[in-house]
Amino acid sequence: MGRASKSNVSIPTHLGGSVDSLEYVVTVGLGTPAVSQVLLIDTGSDLSWVQCAPCNSTTCYPQKDPLFDPSRSSTYAPIPCNTDACRDLTRDGYGSDCTSGSGGGGAQCGYAITYGDGSQTTGVYSNETLTMAPGVTVKDFHFGCGHDQDGPNDKYDGLLGLGGAPESLVVQTSSVYGGAFSYCLPAANDQAGFLALGAPVNDASGFVFTPMVREQQTFYVVNMTGITVGGEPIDVPPSAFSGGMIIDSGTVVTELQHTAYAALQAAFRKAMAAYPLLPNGELDTCYNFTGHSNVTVPRVALTFSGGATVDLDVPDGILLDNCLAFQEAGPDNQPGILGNVNQRTLEVLYDVGHGRVGFGADAC
Repeated sequence: MGRASKSNVSIPTHLGGSVDSLEYVVTVGLGTPAVSQVLLIDTGSDLSWVQCAPCNSTTCYPQKDPLFDPSRSSTYAPIPCNTDACRDLTRDGYGSDCTSGSGGGGAQCGYAITYGDGSQTTGVYSNETLTMAPGVTVKDFHFGCGHDQDGPNDKYDGLLGLGGAPESLVVQTSSVYGGAFSYCLPAANDQAGFLALGAPVNDASGFVFTPMVREQQTFYVVNMTGITVGGEPIDVPPSAFSGGMIIDSGTVVTELQHTAYAALQAAFRKAMAAYPLLPNGELDTCYNFTGHSNVTVPRVALTFSGGATVDLDVPDGILLDNCLAFQEAGPDNQPGILGNVNQRTLEVLYDVGHGRVGFGADAC
């Protein structure tokens, strides 16, 4: 990508087809010797975790790779209860009961997380060496060794938390990379994007920026001000976007507030009137393109505060399985979520130090 400097590290991102997922994943090494782990990248949560052995099929979901076995790593260590790291975990809402360690090692720090989709993980808060790229390691990386996972999970090995709280990879490495990071999520399974820690060298060229709102330490929030379909703005009052938008790489389909969603849906359906709507699609605006060799999808652009306008990739940033990749989130004053389909092929730069989010076109 030509943007990384010596103080940056860049690792490939992939659409999760290899693990039966529409989430995006990276492959990193965990432990000594390093064992490859395929992890969902999630800017909507903080604590990273992997499924750890021993774990049976009732408490761990089926993953593609063998379970990570901490007993085979010379650098693995559970974090004890009576430590600042464990107290901080509880303060940040990820703490769980302290468990007595096997072998008389004293009480271990427990963690527990429940996600917005209802899935959850519990286990032991731990220390390990994380290898992000050849020769690029994070010593004493705090993560969750998961022993009980529930709910919808695909076949990835765990999750890489990129939120704004102290437990996230971004904050744990901020003394090295400065707390800034960016990624590009490719449109297809056979393409690679990147996840880069550190700000791009040619700092602002090629990006449009919008202010980042931080009301809650985990989430990166931006304010949307408008949407255009085929160049025409949808007709909604500014209050339609008053709840803000959480940028979340770990959510697939964008969740838009009621008024804005209704207007977007109407405008998109009108622009796509040449194609038959499917009645029982996964989402509410799905099309049957059978027999249509040339499908013309209208351009959709999102505008954010400060005037940053982002053209979504056509068609992969707009349609998912021939469905409009938006759904209704709830009332206008509640936060929406900018999902990963809309982010495809963009470089999204989380410039925390300068309080802004950047979007660059055609980055992967």
